[in-house]
Amino acid sequence: MEGRVIAAHGRQYVVELPDGSRLPCFPRGKKSEVACGDRVDIQQTSDDQGVIDAIQPRSSLLYRSNEIRQKLIAANVDQLVIVVATEPAFSDELIARALIAAESEEIAPLIVLNKCDLADKLPTARARLAVLTALGYRVLELSARDHAEDLRPYLAGQTSVLVGQSGMGKSTLVNALIPEARAATREISQALDSGKHTTTHATLYHLDADSHLIDSPGLQEFGLGHLDRQEIESAFPEFRPFLGKCRFRDCHHNKEPDCALNAAVANGDIDSARFAIYHRIVGNQRNS
Repeated sequence: MEGRVIAAHGRQYVVELPDGSRLPCFPRGKKSEVACGDRVDIQQTSDDQGVIDAIQPRSSLLYRSNEIRQKLIAANVDQLVIVVATEPAFSDELIARALIAAESEEIAPLIVLNKCDLADKLPTARARLAVLTALGYRVLELSARDHAEDLRPYLAGQTSVLVGQSGMGKSTLVNALIPEARAATREISQALDSGKHTTTHATLYHLDADSHLIDSPGLQEFGLGHLDRQEIESAFPEFRPFLGKCRFRDCHHNKEPDCALNAAVANGDIDSARFAIYHRIVGNQRNS
């Protein structure tokens, strides 16, 4: 049989079969490479359990990694929805890392600025995102409590994955768009026999026949250990006009003479704060 993984926690998965039924499954072997959203081939081993034999080819795979391990987030997604909020404060570097990860897998990004009903906090948050808006990234402002439906048109016909730091309102957004989400989460947790993990596993929900939303656990970091320096620098769209124009072919864009990127920063063509984020990211890559 084949099916789609709609929940993933550790080495436990819930696979949705073509008839809509759900079957808890485990992978063969000790190491698992299965992600929420994967299409898989399975064998049913009992009335209430199965084994994942194979993962079907993926259109995309979103994951984060460091020097020790990698953490799969979601597979076969078209769109990455990065949820930030007017409060608590969000991390510009985390957003940049998520955008790089999306770029590396050709996943379309969408930034959602939540809690826009907090009028006194909105101008500061909007100003911080202005550099990304100027680069062409889509930014949608809303309040999940009152206007979550504003997001629905952006999700139509797509498989989207929600990511964001804890406290940004992802769960409020999911519950507003999918009222049955809590019941579905409870059902999945029962299937996994892990009720205490209801908020710590990735879960796929159906908005309609062609639109799906994967909710992922809150992120506090987004490691990019699987990408090299060239892949990271090319994922900054504002760098691209200047790449390959430095005096030295292997320029690290630090203090090398005639560095095209440093010149672009000095001329205001590249935002200095974004350039500093780039250096922090590649610096972490070298130190990991």
